[in-house]
Amino acid sequence: MHEVKVPELAESITEGTISDWMVSEGDSVNEGDVLLELETDKVNVEIHAEQSGVLSNIKKHAGDVVEVGEVIAHIGEGEGKGAPAQDKNEIQEEKKEEQKQPAVSKEEETHADDVTASPAARKLAREKGIDLQRVRPTDPMGRITAEDVKAHTEEPPAAQKAPQKKQPAVQPSPAAESDAGKPVERVRMSRRRQTIANHLVQAQHNAAMLTTFNEVDMSAIMEVRKRRKEAFKEEHDVNLGFMSFFTKAVVAALKKYPVLNAEIDGQDILYKKYYDIGVAVATDDGLVVPVVRDADRSSFAEIERDIYNLAKKARDNKLALADLQGGTFTITNGGVFGSLMSTPILNAPQVGILGMHTIQKRPVTVNGDQLEHRPMMYIALSYDHRIVDGKEAVSFLVTIKKLLEDPELLLLEG
Repeated sequence: MHEVKVPELAESITEGTISDWMVSEGDSVNEGDVLLELETDKVNVEIHAEQSGVLSNIKKHAGDVVEVGEVIAHIGEGEGKGAPAQDKNEIQEEKKEEQKQPAVSKEEETHADDVTASPAARKLAREKGIDLQRVRPTDPMGRITAEDVKAHTEEPPAAQKAPQKKQPAVQPSPAAESDAGKPVERVRMSRRRQTIANHLVQAQHNAAMLTTFNEVDMSAIMEVRKRRKEAFKEEHDVNLGFMSFFTKAVVAALKKYPVLNAEIDGQDILYKKYYDIGVAVATDDGLVVPVVRDADRSSFAEIERDIYNLAKKARDNKLALADLQGGTFTITNGGVFGSLMSTPILNAPQVGILGMHTIQKRPVTVNGDQLEHRPMMYIALSYDHRIVDGKEAVSFLVTIKKLLEDPELLLLEG
């Protein structure tokens, strides 16, 4: 009898919450099969079978908190009620065949992407030809599981055919009332949301955080993008966005003011001689900050491609722990949601974070006394005043402003 244990995840992660079992007790499993999804503080992790056999004695279920090394099930010998064990080559051939013959139309796939569902639920829905938007989730956070899909298939035909509106993530509890006797909802925060909340509070409590502001005339960058975007996309198969310009500007400014690329370790300051830039990405489960490695050595195209791939992995909940660890400085872009100005919170143990905001045309004075309407962006730098002085912070932000307003400098200094 083989024990299924929670594997070592990362140095800072000691426990997680079972998100969903992909197989049921008594099912046959093959070595390498995904048994369950584990939600950790940062990412969801798939736990695989280490040997073939029959899954038995499931000790922990969806929603249960488990610790690293804890036994959560067993795998015994024999064949269970599921499909018989298959050779890995056969499984790969089946996957290839499934890719050749998708079970849903492109329109249905597009709709399914808008739904939060486990991989097992998506696979079962494809096999049954079920629109995930019509499946009622039992998870209070609105995540559809394989059990939800199975329950949907067992509904009477008339009920299945009847159009259903997408259910809200949380249903009000009529029994719950506020102190004033008004109806309220009580929803437990996900593990990731709790972690985000704790980290943000710790960052404010443990750092002497200040924010300085400036504004950037985006005319030059927008003109470069307008001239080069088609050729850039054709040559590199990726769009030329704003993030590569900002990443290059940040790297150049960090080289000039290295204290912003440092961290505090007790009574020491660790000056980092590498530039791994975190880029904040908003997902349905909360904000994550995947890291663009060695941004100083990357071209504009490589940076754009890295950011695109990391953002897609974040939205698809496929980020690995390695994608999130070790950043030296962070960039966050509230402008994509229309934010005009904000004070970003430090991503500890980093001592600096740059906030981008929405671009608006505003009247500005150019060439001495000439008034023109220019596309302007407010930028913000939050920093840890314990080791970063105001002069350095302001100068850092001014450097970024100058580089962005004269993009040719990025080729020389970035």
